[in-house]
Amino acid sequence: MTIVIDKPLTWRDVASVADGEVLALSEAAWDRIAHASRIVERIVETGIRAYGVNTGVGALSDTVVDRASQSRLSRNIVLSHACGVGALLPARDVRAIVAAQINNFAHGHSGVRPEIVRHLLALIENDCVPDVPSKGSAGYLTHNAHIALVLIGEGSAVVRGRRLPGHEALAAIGLEPLVLGAKEGLSLVNGTACATGLSSIALARAERLLDWADAIAALTLEAAGCQTAAFDEAVLALRPSNGIARAGASLRARLAGSGLLAAAAGRRTQDALSLRAVPHAHGAARDVFDNSAGIVDQELASVTDNPAVSGTPDNPVVSSQAHAVAPALGQAADSLAIALAQIAAMSERRMDRLVNPLVNGPLPPFLASDAGSHSGFMIAQYTAAALSNENRRLAAPASTDGGLTSGQQEDFLAHPTAAANKLLAVIDNAEYILAIELMAAAQAHDFLADTATRAPGTDAIHALVRDHVSHYADDRPLHGDIGTLRGLVRDAVPSPIP
Repeated sequence: MTIVIDKPLTWRDVASVADGEVLALSEAAWDRIAHASRIVERIVETGIRAYGVNTGVGALSDTVVDRASQSRLSRNIVLSHACGVGALLPARDVRAIVAAQINNFAHGHSGVRPEIVRHLLALIENDCVPDVPSKGSAGYLTHNAHIALVLIGEGSAVVRGRRLPGHEALAAIGLEPLVLGAKEGLSLVNGTACATGLSSIALARAERLLDWADAIAALTLEAAGCQTAAFDEAVLALRPSNGIARAGASLRARLAGSGLLAAAAGRRTQDALSLRAVPHAHGAARDVFDNSAGIVDQELASVTDNPAVSGTPDNPVVSSQAHAVAPALGQAADSLAIALAQIAAMSERRMDRLVNPLVNGPLPPFLASDAGSHSGFMIAQYTAAALSNENRRLAAPASTDGGLTSGQQEDFLAHPTAAANKLLAVIDNAEYILAIELMAAAQAHDFLADTATRAPGTDAIHALVRDHVSHYADDRPLHGDIGTLRGLVRDAVPSPIP
C-alpha cells in the first residue's frame, strides 16, 4: 500500500512506512514544496538577510555568508553536524525518521527543492537505509545529518543487505549525489523529524504492549484465583477514566466463563494490589498513551523548520522562531515511559506472586516441576526484577535535563530525541518482563489443568504460548523461552477472544 501525503501524516502512517509501506506525495504537496523553494531562490537573489540561508547557524547566526559560499555552507552544515556516536539505529527507526522529515517538508515552509524530497522518497521506496548512530542528539540535528550524508554521497547505508559508501548506495538505487542549495543543509538537519519518527515507532510498539499487558494479566489473575468483583463495570465507573473502562472491559471479556475464577469466588476479601489494581494501572497507561499519541500527531501537523518561509517569491517572509524545539514531544515521551515502566513493574510483582512459595499456594514453589532438584522460574523472577529496576532509572525524565550549546545561543534544550530513545529502551525491557510473566502464567495453568476450566479468552492465550514453548522442567536454558515469548509480545497480537 502507498501512503500519500496530502494533509499531514499521523503517527500510524509513519509507523506503517517504517514497517515497509511506500510513501508518495499529492500534487498539492509537491506544489507547496516547489512554492517554498521559489521563495528561497528569491531570498538568495535579493540578498534579504535570513538565518541559515545567507548567515551562519547557531551562535554564528549574525555572520553573513556571501552568495558564492551558500551551497558550500549547506554541505558543510551536513558534514559538521554528522557527529553521532554509538550503536546504529534499526532500519525501522531510520525509515520512520525519513518519513517524518518528508512530512515536514511537505508543509511547504522549508524551501528545499523537490529534488531533495525525491531523493528521500527513493530511500524509502528502495529500502536504502542510512547508517545513523543512536546517540549524540541534544534535541535533533545529528541523526538527520547522518541521513543527509547519504544524499550528498557521503556516509554509508545498507541497500538490500549490503553496507555501501553513500555514493555507491545512491548508485545502487539509480541516483546521483545531490549538490545542496541555499538553506537545504540546514533544513535537512533541522526540525523534529528524528524525535517524531522515533516516537511514532514507540507508539506502535506501546499500543501492542498494552493489549498484551491486559491479556497476560488476565492469565495471571485467573491462575491466582483473583476476586473479579473488583472489575465489575459499575465498580470501575466510580473512578471515571476512559483507560480504566477499556482495561476493565478487556479483562472481563478475557476472563468470562472461567471455571477457575468461579471456584475461587469468595476465597479472599480482597486481592493484593498487583492483582486488584490492574485496571487502574493499565487504564492510566492507556490514558497517557492517548495523550502522547495526540501530541505526536500534533507534531506531525506542525512546521518544525527554523527558519520557516512563507509569503510569495515577490514578497517573501522569513520567520526565525523556535519550532524546531519540542518540549511537548519530550514530555509526552517521558510520560509514556513512566506509564509503561509502571505497567512492567506491576507485571514483575504479579509474576512474583505466581512463583513465590510464601503467597502462591496451591501452586508449587517457583512453579518447579520437582521443587528442590528443580529451580523452576526462581531466577527468571530475578531477571524481571532487574529489568524493572532498570526501567525505574530510565523513567527519570529527559525533558528536564539541562545543557548549554552553541555558545549559549541555545541555552534551553527540550531533549525530545533522548526522551524518545529512552522510551524505546523502556519498551524493550517491558516486553521482556511481560514475556516472563506470560511464561510463568502459562506454567501455572499447566499445574491447575485438573482443578477447573480456563476461560475461553485465557485458554486461547495459553494455547498460543504452548504453540511456541513447551512446559518447563529445568531441561533447557530459560533465556531461549524468554526470547521466543518476547518476540511474540513484540511482533504479534494477543489471540482473539473466542
